[in-house]
Amino acid sequence: MARCVDTGDLLSQAKDLVGGDRHKDYGDKVDNHNNISKLWSAYLDVDVSAHDVSLMMVLLKMARTKLGKVSEDTYVDMSAYSAIAGEIKFRGGK
Repeated sequence: MARCVDTGDLLSQAKDLVGGDRHKDYGDKVDNHNNISKLWSAYLDVDVSAHDVSLMMVLLKMARTKLGKVSEDTYVDMSAYSAIAGEIKFRGGK
């Protein structure tokens, strides 16, 4: 049985996720997305921006809601990646 969560719970978990231990483990989220964008760009032979990376990760999480057992974490991750996309965009990234 799914537990009852509200928007604030999900957003609070997303905030903790992007600002907590992951920063220690993986470094700055914007720098990390810039690095991923360079790797994806080289692999795909097209320009992929850090902003694109974060939005495509939202799409990946959305795709997971269509199949299998959907977890609360999927929605937490979607909101976290969306917030990262906004930070990248408004930090002057592309």
